[in-house]
Amino acid sequence: MPVTRFGIVPALILGAALAFAGWSVGQGIERFRLADRSVTVKGLAELDVKSDFAIWTLGFRRGGSSFDEVQRQLAADRQRVVAFLSEQGFTAEEIEVRPLQVQDLLAREWGNSDVALRFTGQGQVLVKSSRVDAVAKAANASDPLIQAGIQLENPDGFAGPRYQLRGFNEVKPQLLEEATRNAREQAAKFAADAGATLGDLRNANQGVIRVLDDDGSDMDSSRTIGKRLRVVSTFQFALE
Repeated sequence: MPVTRFGIVPALILGAALAFAGWSVGQGIERFRLADRSVTVKGLAELDVKSDFAIWTLGFRRGGSSFDEVQRQLAADRQRVVAFLSEQGFTAEEIEVRPLQVQDLLAREWGNSDVALRFTGQGQVLVKSSRVDAVAKAANASDPLIQAGIQLENPDGFAGPRYQLRGFNEVKPQLLEEATRNAREQAAKFAADAGATLGDLRNANQGVIRVLDDDGSDMDSSRTIGKRLRVVSTFQFALE
C-alpha cells in the first residue's frame, strides 16, 4: 500500500521519539523538553570513606538460684570486662559502665513456676571512642573474656562494634560535587549529539545520600569501618 504524504510526517516523528527514548535510557537522560529547550539528567556518585567513631557494647548474662549469687557473678564479670578494656588502652572517658540488672522470674505475674533458674541478670559495659582501629583490634582480641566464662552478647544480636560516620557533613560536598560532574558530562554529551550547546544549570535536586557498609551489605550500615556513600541527584540544564 502506498504511503501518502500525510502519513510520512507522523511516522517519522514516532520513529524519532522511539529512537530517542531508547538512547536516553542507556545514557541516563531522565527528561528532554523541546519546548523550553532543557534536559534533565541524573548524576550518580559514590565515595569510600572511613568511620570516625565506634560504639562497642559488651553485654554479659548470668543465671542462678540465688539473687546474691547472680549479682556477685555479674559484678565479677563486669570487673573482668573493665580490666580487659583498660589493658587494651581505653581510658575511663571511653568506658561506660551500665548498672547491673537482676530479675526474679517467679515474681512476675505471668511467670512460670517451672523454671530451672529463678534469677537471671545482665550487665553492660560500653566503649565509645573515635579510635576506631583500636576498637576493632580489641574486639578481635576478646577471646580471654570468653575463656573466663563470660557470655558476651549484644541486645541487637550482633556482638561486634558498631561504626559510625559522624563527620558526614565534611565529606558531603565532595560527594555532591562528583554527582554534579557526572550529570554535567551526560548532559554535555546529549547536547553535542543533538547539535546544541549546554547552558546554565536551571534546577537541582540533591536526592537522598545513603551510607552503606563497604562489604556490599544493604541491610546494615554500621558493621564495617569502611563506608560507601552513594547519592543519585537530579539536575536540569538549559540547551542553547
